[in-house]
Formats: sequence, structure tokens, C-alpha cells
Amino acid sequence: MKKKQFKTESQKLLDMMINSIYTHKEIFLRELISNASDACDKLYFRSLTDSTVGMAQGDYEIRLTVDKEERTLTVSDNGCGMTEDDLENNLGTIAKSGSFDFKRENAGKDGVDIIGQFGVGFYSAFMVADKITVTSKAFGEDKAHVWESEGIDGYTVSESDKDTVGTDIVLHIKPDTEDEKYSEYLESFRLQSLVKKYSDYIRYPIKMEVENEKLKEGTKDEYETVKEVETLNSMVPLWKKNQADVTAEEYNRFYSEKFFDYEAPIKVVTQKSEGTATYTALLFFPAHTPFNYYTKEYEKGLELYSGGVMIMEKCADLLPDYFSFVKGLVDSSDLSLNISREMLQHDRQLKVMAKAIEKKIKSELEKMQKDDRENYEKLFGAFGLQLKYGLYADYGMHKDVLKDLVMFKTSAEGNKLKTLKEYTETLKEGQTSILYAAGESIEKIDRLPQVENAKARGYEVLYLTDDIDEFALKMLGKYDDKDFKNVTADASLLETEEEKKAVEDDNKAAEEMLKYMKEQLGDKVFAVRFSASLKDHPVSLSSEGELSVEMEKTLNKMPGSDGMAKAQTVLEINREHPIAEKLKALYESDKDKLASYAKILFAEARLINGLSIDNPTEFADLVAGLM
Repeated sequence: MKKKQFKTESQKLLDMMINSIYTHKEIFLRELISNASDACDKLYFRSLTDSTVGMAQGDYEIRLTVDKEERTLTVSDNGCGMTEDDLENNLGTIAKSGSFDFKRENAGKDGVDIIGQFGVGFYSAFMVADKITVTSKAFGEDKAHVWESEGIDGYTVSESDKDTVGTDIVLHIKPDTEDEKYSEYLESFRLQSLVKKYSDYIRYPIKMEVENEKLKEGTKDEYETVKEVETLNSMVPLWKKNQADVTAEEYNRFYSEKFFDYEAPIKVVTQKSEGTATYTALLFFPAHTPFNYYTKEYEKGLELYSGGVMIMEKCADLLPDYFSFVKGLVDSSDLSLNISREMLQHDRQLKVMAKAIEKKIKSELEKMQKDDRENYEKLFGAFGLQLKYGLYADYGMHKDVLKDLVMFKTSAEGNKLKTLKEYTETLKEGQTSILYAAGESIEKIDRLPQVENAKARGYEVLYLTDDIDEFALKMLGKYDDKDFKNVTADASLLETEEEKKAVEDDNKAAEEMLKYMKEQLGDKVFAVRFSASLKDHPVSLSSEGELSVEMEKTLNKMPGSDGMAKAQTVLEINREHPIAEKLKALYESDKDKLASYAKILFAEARLINGLSIDNPTEFADLVAGLM
């Protein structure tokens, strides 16, 4: 028996196959099972027109057999088998795919769902095996043949005494090394997990003899090890079943087992698309935030299947960052995969699928917001921050997608969550802006003088409590042609024309006094002025320009900021509070005391706005001195 060399530049190509093409060694089992499935498909397809096959679809199976002593793993099928020429052409020629040829020859015919296309998957087995023996008997042939190879040295083909139609692939597993433990592929639990991970939805049963602990007959607490043949795969994907035939419990169980979540999803979404991109998607909206969701460790992405075989655990390109909380999977046979089927060729189909999935998620969220408000608010409580980040990210490129999904609590009764659309539908007559205020909590925002004034005048105010909120609104710019206005940043926003005129006159009359107070505070404030928007409070802070006091706080919390962010802070004094007249009198009689008052009032204003005092000791000394 003469050893033959592989056709093509075999040594270089096979070496590349074994060492370069596949990222994970465990992929070999997926490839061999997919080949076995293709073999069963081919014979089943023939049986549709050839009664001599004598097998129904339920008769086909794939078997895994382990022999630890001999260190062999056998993958068997009872499919079409291979002739001597097939072994020569398909296994002796690297990158020659018999499955691809079969699929091309029978394109468009019912029952053809072949997985293989590159003709290289078989050779991935050399990543874990130092010798491979393939024994096969083709349907309709009298003789069987065995193909054997130890890798790049070549292969032999000889006759065999195999009686049954089909193929047995025996892998002689490599010995363990310090770096690689190949023995794991001889452990039944490891093989079971790989089948579940990659090949759970192969249409034929994948069977293996496993050991189970069972109660010994006739005893109450004695167990014995029993060997049983089990089917390892589910075969029919849940997402390929008729939606009406799948119960909520089945979806929940699938989600729990697949994504390791202890709580049922808040919503299940199914999508089937045909045309430009043909695919099936099964999506889940989680009910709570994963423990690592807002960390760098979290990986977004949908599981990606091609013809029921898992290609990628997390295909990040199918989900935009702002919908990264969505779990699920996509199954498509139209994808352009790379040679190892581990990665996608980034083509137009993938982009079309991603865009369609994004639209589906958005429409389902909008529907949920309208028809299932309680659960939408629960979902928003868990992932609303991510949607707000999406508004701000990429220079606002996604604001049209997200602007109607974000919600904020407001000053309305009960501080209920409202969308921007719901807010604008109840604007006070004559109101031309969307009003908001930012702070650490609802309670603190509620006590801001400007907010109390706005509520007293009948205006509703959005309460921004997340660091990203104000930045997101700034990026959004407008909603329904209405600007966003910070009630704590613009003192004149809520003032009547008469009040504005009176404040202007007061500020002009006290210009020198206010200038003196500003000098005493130095660069801590941009200006000091009177205001008519503080209701009963003596002082507060506002700001000028794009950077508000709250935005300054947020930016300065970031690593490496070193307090560089500075808002143009304005100390506002209530023109109708008794303190206003007191300050005017001190300017005429005791400027030193006025300087102390300026520092005390500024410290009070910072406390009112939830800011710390730079020098608490000085503040305490000033108060004690005045007492």
C-alpha cells in the first residue's frame, strides 16, 4: 500500500489549516459533526426519489464514541458514505468540497440544507489528533474503504470490511503537553458541552454513551453507575418553530439556559426576514441589569448561527451600543463567512441585517412604551442610562432613533417618568422651551429656589439626576422645535417683562455694590446680580454659557480632570428678600462686613446647589464673627 501525497501545495496548506485558520481547537467537533450532518442530508435527499434507500428521516443519526484507553474519539454517521474516488477527491484534495458541489448541483430544490462549503473543516481535526482514520462505505457500493493520515506526510487509501453504509472518523487524540491538555476531548461532559454550544440544532440526533448515577433497584439510598446512550442535541431550534406553538414558559426556559439569567426576560421578540437578507432573529429584553453591564468587561452581541450551527457567541456588529442590553440570536444561511466559519466577511448583508434588527428593537420598545408602560419603565430603570449615552455618543448621530425612547422624571405630581413627547403635549400656554433642572436627586432638585419658583408659576420641569442627562439634552439640541432651557442657568427665564425691567433697574442702581462683592469673591464667580426668580430664598447659583454648574461637577469627577472644568458661575441675590436691603446698607456703612456677607452668601448658595464649600473653616469663622 503506497502512501500518497495530498494534492495542491499540501504541506504548506495543511500546516496553515492546522495552525493558523482556526482560533479555537474545540471547533474541530463542530466541523466533523457538520460534515456528518451533510452526509445524512445527501442520502435523505436521495431517498426522496429513490425508494431503494429504505430509510426515513428519523433513521439517520450521528454517534460519538470515546475509548480512553486507546485515546480515540470516533464520529460516525449513517449517511451517504464515500467511495474510493470520493476519499481521494474530497479528503486527498484540500479545499475540495463535495458538499459545496452537491449544494450547487441541487440549488433551489427542497430538502437541500447543506452546511459545508469550503472543504477544509475536516482537517481541523489535526489540531487535536496526530492520526485520523476514516472508514466509509458509500450507498450502492459493495466495497468499503479506509483513508488514513498522520498529517502533512500524506495519506493511504485501502479496502475495508465495513458492512454498513456511512462513515466512521477515528481521531487518535494527541498526548497532553505542558501547554495543551488534549485529554479533555476524551471526557464525555466536555464533548456534551461542545455539542450543546455549537451543534445543538443539527437536524439529526447526536448520540453518545454516557455514565449516569442512578438509584440502585431495590434500595433507597444506594447508587450505581449506569451507561446509557443519550441524545445530546435539541435538533429543532426554538426559533424555527411556529411562534404560536411555543409557550412563554418554553421561551423563558430557553433564555434562562442560554443566557444564564435567573429572571425571565421582560419581553421576547421574534423576527423573520426574507429578501435582501434572509434570517430569523430571536431577541430578549432582560428584566434587570447584568452585574457587569456598565463596565469594560461587558461584551455586547447576539449569537450568530448559520443553518443552525453556531458561528459566533457574540456578534457585536449586529447590535448598536445603545441597544447592547438585548440578548438573543440570529440564524441566517446567507452570510459570507470566512474559511474557518469563525468570523464574518463584513459585507452588505450583515449591515442590512443589523439595520433591520435595530429598527425592530426600536419599534418593539415604542410599542412596549405605549401598551405595557409598567414593564417599559422597569426596563428603562435598568437600561435607560445606556439609551441616554446613545443620544450623546457619536456627536448625536443616533438622536433621531432614541429621542422618543428616553424618559425623565418631572416636577408634575408624583414625579412620574415622562417622554419628551409627553412633556411637550402638556406645555403651559405660551411656553416655548422645555425646562429642566439637574441635581443629585429628585429631592435636592425639588428644593432648588428656581425650581420652586417654576412650579409656583405653573411650569413643569424635567428632573435630570444622571450625570449624562444634561450632556444628552445639549446634544439633542431641540425637540419638536423647542429648545432645552436650564431653569437654574437663566435667571430671567421665568420672569415677566415687568420683573425683568425691575431687576434690570435694581442691578443698574447697585452696579458698584455688586461689582465690589464680585471682587471679594474673585474668580469664584463670573458675576453677582439681583434676581426675581428665587421665590422666598435669599440666594442661589446660576451660570452663563454652555457649561452649567452640574456639568462642571460631572466633568470634574472624571479621572484626570484636575478640576479644569469651570462654569461661569453667577451668584444670584433675591431682590425681594430683606437681605437685599441689608447689603445695600452695608455698602454705604461697613464694606468689610459686606465682604464677609458676600463670602457667606456664596457659601450658602453652593450648599443650596449641592456643592461643597472650598473652605469650611473660613465659613464657620465668618458666621461666628457676625454672631
